[in-house]
Amino acid sequence: MKTHETAGDDRSHGSPAGAWSRRHFVRNATAGAVVVLGASSIRVPSAAAASRPQCTARVSGGPIWVTPDCDDPLYNQPVIDSETDLTTPVPHRKVAGHFAGTDKKFTLCLPSKRKWQGRFFHKAYPLQDENPAAEDIAFGADSGAYVVQTNGGIGYRVDAATAKFSRTYAARYYGWKRRRIYGYVYGGSGGSYQTIGAIENTSGVWDGAVPFIPGTPASVPNSFTVRALARLVLRNKAPLIADAVAPGGSGDPYAHLNEVEGAMLREATEMGVPLRAWEDYRYVLGLTAPDGLLGFTALVRSMDPTYADDFWGTPGYLGTEQSPLGDLIRAARIDHQTTVKQINRDTQNKPTRLVLDTAPSQPDTTGLDFTAYESDGTTVIGTLSGSLDPTTRVLTLDSGNDAGVLAALGTGDKLHMRNRWSLAFRAYHRYQVPTRPGFYAWDQYRGSDGQPLYPQRKVQVGPAISASTSGGGTHTGRINGKVIVVANLLDTDAYPWPADWYRARVKEALGKGYDDDFRLWFNDNADHLEGPVTGARAARLVEFTGILQQALRDLSAWVEKGVAPARSTPYRVDDSQVEVPESATARRGIQPVVDLTVDGTDRVDVAVGRSVTFKARIEVPPAAGRIVTTEWDFAGTGTFTPKSFGQPRRTVELSQTFTYTKPGTYFPVLRATAQRQGDTATPFARVANLGRVRVVVR
Repeated sequence: MKTHETAGDDRSHGSPAGAWSRRHFVRNATAGAVVVLGASSIRVPSAAAASRPQCTARVSGGPIWVTPDCDDPLYNQPVIDSETDLTTPVPHRKVAGHFAGTDKKFTLCLPSKRKWQGRFFHKAYPLQDENPAAEDIAFGADSGAYVVQTNGGIGYRVDAATAKFSRTYAARYYGWKRRRIYGYVYGGSGGSYQTIGAIENTSGVWDGAVPFIPGTPASVPNSFTVRALARLVLRNKAPLIADAVAPGGSGDPYAHLNEVEGAMLREATEMGVPLRAWEDYRYVLGLTAPDGLLGFTALVRSMDPTYADDFWGTPGYLGTEQSPLGDLIRAARIDHQTTVKQINRDTQNKPTRLVLDTAPSQPDTTGLDFTAYESDGTTVIGTLSGSLDPTTRVLTLDSGNDAGVLAALGTGDKLHMRNRWSLAFRAYHRYQVPTRPGFYAWDQYRGSDGQPLYPQRKVQVGPAISASTSGGGTHTGRINGKVIVVANLLDTDAYPWPADWYRARVKEALGKGYDDDFRLWFNDNADHLEGPVTGARAARLVEFTGILQQALRDLSAWVEKGVAPARSTPYRVDDSQVEVPESATARRGIQPVVDLTVDGTDRVDVAVGRSVTFKARIEVPPAAGRIVTTEWDFAGTGTFTPKSFGQPRRTVELSQTFTYTKPGTYFPVLRATAQRQGDTATPFARVANLGRVRVVVR
């Protein structure tokens, strides 16, 4: 067991928006060019800027070190393609551009001079485009910030070049001459890698960062493979695990598991899968995901091509291990050949589905490799990708299949399906024990001497993916600016404990004074998925956008005015499970805590027509705001009804009686939302949490 405990205003305004013409120029502060501000995409060489040094790595082979005084060798010629004054979602100037000679684009969205307060917010994510969401633009304007966004990719360098150029544009646009412009970068999931890479490998480009739902250099693909292995072992028992961890459950998810199933649940738990997240076992196990959580299989196959052969043929791997789990995984192997009975085609005569003569008997058919042969069974036509329904014996083809292979398919052809690679990949995390210290989630795969219990692959896939995504950054913890990390306790993709792992790296790098520059806030009842929470998910989870918005506002106040934000959440890590205090005062951070009971407990069994009484105490952490809304969902379906409680305040106590008229098991929910200023009208920086209980009506 591994246990841890923790504890702008002087401004000068320039000409009105839209008053510039193509005759006006601004010297690019990031590159050797003068850029015409207009839709003509003109670049003019600048001899003065050409003398600036290039940004280089501080150590051989290391990440590029970026400052305001150097030019990136790749992103050194920003070109403005268009400038448009828009009125929605708020009045702002939209500046669209690109970096010459690259496919990288950027957008700046600058609010009116009356709204701007000398800062910008900059969102990073590998797969985004260059267009900020309307909500982000409006939030930025409401926070006195313009918004910056690029079209993603990997690393932080294009974002750094854009951030620097944005200051040049904004200074001219706003007539900002007497103060610096402050900048804050933020990003989640893959964007957390870029954000951490940005704040560790630049100086003076951004003043602070908010990495959220962060991973570690060992998270990918291991956070996914352990869940895929659990899918194989625990699929049939998952509903019982879910019932045990749900509100009013037994609290013992191991009660109905045999030895191999219990060992699998412990393995997944010690790797960091939150136990309470099993309530949504379909997501944990990827039962609705077409690839069964194995989207990284192709990448690993290219990086470690001999792995599957070793897994099935070399002692020490699970594929050859003489154990109940080894027997189970061998029984799950699929090596099945069948005949194509019918080909369904679209209006362009392109095959879309294959009806097969037979299908494998194994229940889990995700991650299959399909090879088509001519009717003789020996002449290869080619490989296919798709998803098989073994019940109907229908293979639904993916959209990206080779046109030549599809054209050659005919009825009577043979189809060979195997899962040797995807099945082997489910145990990949066992053979990827990190060599870097601090990864306590892998202690279960080490012996008493600290050495790995299983053979280890020569390639460490996670660190390679991490280094690529972060732009060469290595999660050193050497931050150059103030940082607020936001992590969620029901995150089943990145897990909660990586935030603790990074906190330790920052403390190692900065020493005892790290609290002067670093915060870590854990939030309950929130997972990895960003954006609105709708449908049945809303009965269990809250959207965390408002938490990020308040973090950005608190970060800017910390940097610009010296106003320290809420202290880090105290927590414990037991067997990779993060545990936080019960009360809001002890938990700190900025999220309210909802303590809900039904007839004085967390579960009642009642007859149809009998009333039950819900009581709740809602508390906001000190200096984190006031409760502005409370909403009830007595059926637990994700449909809420607001309930007035009076004026916004830090602590709210409620009592509500309800009568259930139909039998069933219900999980009633009370959702409460806080806002720093107690503003009931604003859509921004609203921080939610919820409380739940169980009512069984017979």
